[in-house]
Amino acid sequence: MAAIPARAVLVDIEGTTTDVRFVHETLFSVARRDLAAHVSAHAGSPEVEAARAAVARERGVSAAAVSDGELAAALLSWIDEDRKETSLKALQGKIWRGAYESGGLRSHVYPDVEPALRRWRDLGVTLAVFSSGSVEAQVLLFRHSTAGDLTGLFTRFFDTTTGPKREAVAYERIAEALGVRPGEVLFLSDVAAELDAAVKAGMRTVQIVRPGTAPDARGRHAVAERFDEVAVELAGA
Repeated sequence: MAAIPARAVLVDIEGTTTDVRFVHETLFSVARRDLAAHVSAHAGSPEVEAARAAVARERGVSAAAVSDGELAAALLSWIDEDRKETSLKALQGKIWRGAYESGGLRSHVYPDVEPALRRWRDLGVTLAVFSSGSVEAQVLLFRHSTAGDLTGLFTRFFDTTTGPKREAVAYERIAEALGVRPGEVLFLSDVAAELDAAVKAGMRTVQIVRPGTAPDARGRHAVAERFDEVAVELAGA
């Protein structure tokens, strides 16, 4: 692959830096296990009440009409559906914090990720993350990874409060927040629809095809199986 000029590299997490199975089999399992207890223990907290309001809106009732038990049951069904609901993601982040900080949880990061990130940062490239998981969950994942604390490599973390991952406006906002033009950003993700949205915003893209990921059949994006197959050079250097 020819070197791609960029001033910033934006990375997805699930299926890109991190095995999908870690998210769905480990993180989601912890969230399911601890969700009811967390809702009960932290009723009235901002993250619990935001989730309660989201469930109430979907049901067309007042938040007061959603009991703790009903809230927990609804959120468990959303986890099973892999619902990209911002309030659910924020609540999961709080649950995962306890598991990470107890020392009982370490996050998976593919071994090719950390060396490539350090190489790009050393070139002067800005590194950022865009994931459907909350910013708190992203920071926890990279702080407690099997590769060590990687949070210092990243300048910014973005979640769906910035915008949906499959809409160009989110990527436009991210480029603006990073202080670069969209065309100076390289986005790495396993999901073709996310890459399509980034291209629409003007970004460069590479689809990361990990085991179990199918390359985009339309061939609209460059493809790499590992981060060390992606050559980046600092734009304007």
